[in-house]
Amino acid sequence: MAALAATALATPLLLVSSTTAGAATATTAEQAAQRSAGQSAEATVRQSAKQGDKLARKLVRRTSGQGAMRHLRAFSGIAQYSDGNRAAGTKGHDRSAHYAGALLKAAGYKVTYQKFEFTFRETLAEKLSVLTPDQRDVPLTLMSYTKSTPEGGIEAPVAAAPVDADGSNGCEAGDFAQGTYDGKIALIKRGGCTFAQKQANAADAGAVGAVIYNNEDGALNGTLGDPAAARIPTGGITKADGEALAEQVAKGEVTVNLEVREHQEQRTTHNVLAETRGGDPDNTVMLGAHLDSVPEGPGLNDNGSGSAGILETALQLAKADHKGKHANKVRFALWSAEELGLLGAEHYVENLPAAERAKISLYLNFDMIASPNYGMFAFDGDDSDGTGAGPGPDGSAKLEKDLVDFFTTRDVPIRGTDFTGRSDYGPFIEVGIPAGGTFTGAEGIKTAEQQKLWGGTAGEAYDSCYHQACDTLKNINARALDENVKAIANAVGHYAWDTSGLPRGTDRPAAQRLTAQRPAAEQGADAGKGDSAAGSDAASRPVTGPYKGARLIR
Repeated sequence: MAALAATALATPLLLVSSTTAGAATATTAEQAAQRSAGQSAEATVRQSAKQGDKLARKLVRRTSGQGAMRHLRAFSGIAQYSDGNRAAGTKGHDRSAHYAGALLKAAGYKVTYQKFEFTFRETLAEKLSVLTPDQRDVPLTLMSYTKSTPEGGIEAPVAAAPVDADGSNGCEAGDFAQGTYDGKIALIKRGGCTFAQKQANAADAGAVGAVIYNNEDGALNGTLGDPAAARIPTGGITKADGEALAEQVAKGEVTVNLEVREHQEQRTTHNVLAETRGGDPDNTVMLGAHLDSVPEGPGLNDNGSGSAGILETALQLAKADHKGKHANKVRFALWSAEELGLLGAEHYVENLPAAERAKISLYLNFDMIASPNYGMFAFDGDDSDGTGAGPGPDGSAKLEKDLVDFFTTRDVPIRGTDFTGRSDYGPFIEVGIPAGGTFTGAEGIKTAEQQKLWGGTAGEAYDSCYHQACDTLKNINARALDENVKAIANAVGHYAWDTSGLPRGTDRPAAQRLTAQRPAAEQGADAGKGDSAAGSDAASRPVTGPYKGARLIR
């Protein structure tokens, strides 16, 4: 009995011991499997990085500014036979799109022409003349999508809106005293709200036109953003001219003639999208540039340069990896109607289902990469410069670092430029897709410090032909073009294989950042096309965003 009892007592103990040992063995096996899987994943990442390095080196060798110049010469010829420009909705743009699309299709890409409608605009007249008490002309630029005056303009007295201490000039209905603006042209200082809101408030008070003057030096190149927002004819003038006119109004009646006329009509245009037939569609790498010019010129730097760089790199990728063995899908985009407010990129992003957006691991943008008096700028993904709108979505810092590291290996000094929403990365960062890219400057002025970095001429614009008829082949800096094309090629090679370190999936937070502005004490260099944080007087200058394409909206 005692022996039996002892056996009965011992049996559960033996069972428990056996079960515990089995669990421990299972746990050990699971841990070993996890370690093995982790090591396998790390090995896969290392192998992908190695393949990316190899493809990147090959593409950098094969691509060049000289190769991109072939496409720039083609764009130049197209513009010459298309009324001197390649603007969205014109034959020049259509011909440019079909030129690029045909080459990409022949190289083996899946090519899509994504059509969309937009409001085409063309400036017909923009003029402001003081009639009394003296006579003089004041340079004026119409706000795009404005209401038009009759041919010959409208003649009316000027009524100056008060300048508010907080800078919100003309942003409230109370800024326009009833009866003061009836039948008059409102003179309003920039600041605090959109130009559309200012002219709408003036219209509600009875004004028949609006002239908005800048709150910083330089011309005011603005937009009302949408034809539906336009209430009265509106144009912009410089700070100096606006202050002089306001001072004159304070002394007595001033009569002016305002003529702003803009042709508007609905037209159709299209983006050109080309993607590799191989690669993981759930991990898509995107690079893009806008193909359209402004109506005023052929747009060879803005943005034939970026388009040519994208196109040449895509063609070289097809040759270097003709079997399409790279791990990730690569998609190239040539956008239309950027100059009218990022319309092509906005249409693309807005029409992507959330699940498709989540498959895009990154977007790199290349807009104006061959400015004649160039600077070398990479978009400030981590906001380390502390200027403007803040950092890009998670992953943007890595994209910036990768570009900076590449230029560093080539002994090319690189500086940051702010995400202002002034080019086609805007719609991507608004939905949380990591973004980056390069830029060589537009109408901003090169500083003495920047001259030491890159040569050129201090005190002059990076591109003195920005948005003008002289943006021709003579407006291209060969060295800037070559270095940036190789930067595109390096990025394509690496990311076609390896996007480790970048967030993926629908959990990426949206980044509604484009209207953010810092307090005056924290503001840095003018953001957007043309300025970087390198200027010595950065702390004293206001942020000039946000933009809608190439134009200010506030």
